[in-house]
Formats: sequence, structure tokens, C-alpha cells
Amino acid sequence: MRHEVFIRFSADQETAVPLGASDALPPEQARRWLDEQFIANDCEPLRASGKVLTADKLLAIATTVGAKRFETDAEFRVGFARAASGALGKPVVRVDVETNSIAY
Repeated sequence: MRHEVFIRFSADQETAVPLGASDALPPEQARRWLDEQFIANDCEPLRASGKVLTADKLLAIATTVGAKRFETDAEFRVGFARAASGALGKPVVRVDVETNSIAY
């Protein structure tokens, strides 16, 4: 089964990252990658409580690094997709920065 992660910034700006079924990171490794990127990119928690859910990390990272990074940095783009699929355990993930939502 193929996996795919979509990162949408606007109606005309979306990145699709196809993955093989075995490309998703194991859940613990995926969460660790997201934690590292959240800190490395100085992301801010989305909730006033400071609690950061996996979906919040995906949105914060995508928002902070922006569309340009996904377009130009293949290693980051694939790493993000592998982590998103692995952390959520879903074959298709849609990260919509414009609407601040995650769907799968």
C-alpha cells in the first residue's frame, strides 16, 4: 500500500510526497524526529496550555519552515512525510497550513 503526505499552504501551493508503505518511520522514531524539528526551527506551541499534540507539531513545523523549504529541501520534505505518516499511523495525511488542520 502506498503512503502519501500532502502539505497545503494555499489553493495553488501544495506539495505531495509519495512514500512506499515501508517508508513511514516507526512511531517512536517519528515522534522524536518531530520533536527535534519543532525545537530546531523554534516552533511555538499552538495551545495556550503549552501542550503540544502530534498534529500541532506537524502544523507548527510546516507553518514555521514555509512552502519554500518543502520545495527546495528534498531531505526535509521526505523526512517530514515519513514522520507524519509514522507518528499518525495513517497511509494518507493532509497537513493544511491555510486552514490549520490535519486530515487522514
